[in-house]
Amino acid sequence: MKKRSAGLLLYRRFGASLQFLLVHPGGPFWARKDEGAWSIPKGEYEEGEDALAAARREFAEETGFLIDGQFIPLGTVQQRGGKVVSAWAIEGDADPAQLRSNTFSMEWPPKSGKQQVFPEVDRAAWFDVAAARQKLLSAQLQFIDALLSVVLS
Repeated sequence: MKKRSAGLLLYRRFGASLQFLLVHPGGPFWARKDEGAWSIPKGEYEEGEDALAAARREFAEETGFLIDGQFIPLGTVQQRGGKVVSAWAIEGDADPAQLRSNTFSMEWPPKSGKQQVFPEVDRAAWFDVAAARQKLLSAQLQFIDALLSVVLS
């Protein structure tokens, strides 16, 4: 069975345009990657679990921000590795400097026998449409397009 994730795309109006809050994955594999490495805050959920509830939980775990309001469904995409991601958008604001992410541990360096702790997300930032298209994982670009078609129509 394919892994499934659910996430939220937080957006805000900035003048006549929109900005999107994206997160950069933590850990040593992502440390030197930037363009095409950012994501919406998201995480895996189990069979039978409500995807929107999982998206809200994962957003809080990865950012430390609690968000509520009217959620706009953005659909589902399949990422290159096969993971299926469902997303919703919500308008709001959050200060990236206040990011508080859960952590995970892994053996690092490999085969060292040492466990190190890393944040799930090491930073967050607001990006306009053009910058978001550069930073975001390619499969997730569909979420930006879906939101723009709803908000700008």
